[in-house]
Amino acid sequence: MGTAQQTSRQHLISQVLLKQFTMPGPKSNGWQLLPFDLRNPERLHKLKSTRACGWAENFVAFDSTSAEELWCAVERRIPAAFSAVHAGIPFADPLHVAALRDLVVLHYVRSHHYRDVHTGAFEQARAGLVGKLVREFPKQLSREALRETGLHLSGSGSLGAFAERLIERSSIVRDYESGKLFRTSIESVFHKVRDMASTWRLEVLIPQTGQFLIGDNPAVTICTEGSTTTYGMAFGDAQTLVLPIGPRHLLALGPENIVSTVPRSLVDRLNTVQVYAADRYVYMHPRSGLEAFAGLASRQRANQDHF
Repeated sequence: MGTAQQTSRQHLISQVLLKQFTMPGPKSNGWQLLPFDLRNPERLHKLKSTRACGWAENFVAFDSTSAEELWCAVERRIPAAFSAVHAGIPFADPLHVAALRDLVVLHYVRSHHYRDVHTGAFEQARAGLVGKLVREFPKQLSREALRETGLHLSGSGSLGAFAERLIERSSIVRDYESGKLFRTSIESVFHKVRDMASTWRLEVLIPQTGQFLIGDNPAVTICTEGSTTTYGMAFGDAQTLVLPIGPRHLLALGPENIVSTVPRSLVDRLNTVQVYAADRYVYMHPRSGLEAFAGLASRQRANQDHF
């Protein structure tokens, strides 16, 4: 019988994507980019390799091999698709369009943001189940408590505590605590969102001036109404889903396949989205000159979901 396998250091941002933001480092240190710590914007930020950036410890904590194989099936198609983007022919091959769209979906699902949503939803459901058991099945809870403990429980507080004990022993809670539930959920959601995104086209945005940076929650849902931009809503409620794929290119899901040059004001707005949506880090090309921009945005981003 096989055993669950585990890869501990798991990249949430594909290294093939991070490499687009790199340049050769000093003293033959290989290709490097600049990570910017949004929690400590005043610190000295040092160049690092892609291997040292964009990862989380045990993100998928149970049998990560299954998820890694799914991600690799997307990532191995990306170098050719990136070459087409850099050559100015991103839509020449429909397979490249599909690969780039899948890359956007992958980074939307494989993210700190999705893990937080998953955790919050589970904890909310668990708390709601305790209340439902106490409200709708007090007699059954009381009988089971008497059978297990020999105690006559009647109040909502004591019945709620006993209900929590029952729930903690359930197989779904064990799967949640082991990470198995998250792994099956993230794989299922990837397939679901990929199917939903398959009806969208792909926009490739190129800055007139300036550069894009990328955050550690890099694929972000966006809605714009008038002068207000809101981000982080559910995929089905969004106007678009964006992903920077290099200092000079950003992908956005839209109604048609187009390459569009965008003004500096929109570049700044999209970079602000990356900073605000990030968990802790944004990454940039070492010569982008975006450190001051990231520092200012980091001080403005507290508790904001729009701007």
